[in-house]
Amino acid sequence: MAEGITKKFYGTGTYVQSAGVHTDLEIDGFSVAVCQELGVELSRHRSRSFDEMEQWGDDLGSFDLVVALSPASQRRALELTRYAHLDVEYWPIMDPTGLGQTREEKLHHYRQTRDQIIHHLTEHWGPPREDAP
Repeated sequence: MAEGITKKFYGTGTYVQSAGVHTDLEIDGFSVAVCQELGVELSRHRSRSFDEMEQWGDDLGSFDLVVALSPASQRRALELTRYAHLDVEYWPIMDPTGLGQTREEKLHHYRQTRDQIIHHLTEHWGPPREDAP
């Protein structure tokens, strides 16, 4: 969600790449649904791990900032970048997986997570750019 929303809000002038500790090949359908409400297309997005990024040649040291959304990803990012000159920030975001019983309850929790991401993005980089796609 964070990568798609960031690109929607701020355009593609800034290189944004999402990664996690583990790889889930497909993006969660609830994430796709709540981002679609904002016009953010995630259905073709594929999640990747930090290890895959390294295998594909994306050196974390070439980034200016790593934003970790979970304690596990923060630990992994700090471990991988301990010799690099970049900032690692931790934004505590609720993990909505497994929350709620009904579809509507699940969507509610995913919307909360989406909105937490938006809050952090706008707090850090300001409101969405009007010229962003």
